[in-house]
Amino acid sequence: MTTVRIPEDWPATEEEARAVQDELRTRLILDEPGPPPGTGHVTGVDVAYDDERDVVAAAAVVLDASSLDVVAEATAVGRVSFPYVPGLLAFRELPAVLAALDALPCPPGLVVCDGYGLAHPRRFGLAGHLGVLTGLPTIGVAKNPFTFTYDDPDTPRGSSSPLLAGTEEVGRALRTRDAVKPVFVSVGHRVTLPNACAHTLALTPRYRLPETTRRADALCRKALREAAPA
Repeated sequence: MTTVRIPEDWPATEEEARAVQDELRTRLILDEPGPPPGTGHVTGVDVAYDDERDVVAAAAVVLDASSLDVVAEATAVGRVSFPYVPGLLAFRELPAVLAALDALPCPPGLVVCDGYGLAHPRRFGLAGHLGVLTGLPTIGVAKNPFTFTYDDPDTPRGSSSPLLAGTEEVGRALRTRDAVKPVFVSVGHRVTLPNACAHTLALTPRYRLPETTRRADALCRKALREAAPA
């Protein structure tokens, strides 16, 4: 388990954080297809909080994209690096997530975030922010549509519908299980939306949520328990 140190130049105010978002968003790459689904490595990242102790734990779990077997995993624990502000959650999570990724013994390949990319009020959620900082291809797969609207996709697995901010498509509502609530896929960095959806389907052979998210969620919760026992 890695201990996280908050960078000295990390934003301390909402104004500073929004300025960072505005600057980094110009570096997004949205016209690369990304790696083919089912090839190489794919890594899930997730975080868990203990607000009473001001502790955050992050996990990164690398899977073989073809078999979905675990190849490597790492965790990082530290202090929460930013207050809770809607639209700025990446600033709470990124120091720990970056530390967990840095601790991996192998390249992560595509990174799947439990959250948003372009489907974000400022079009720069955790997946985009992480992708720009690392240069890695990233996508966001969220459990709910945040503030955006969508028509319910058709019942069969693989059906999708646009996730909309007004008339702008910021992602897709994607059915990963027949007749089960969809997940909400958005592009982060260096991956197209159709490819992001294809990766999500490849990562959901049995459950609604991607295996990357399921495994990273369990691991970060375990790391949090071990770092801050009740």
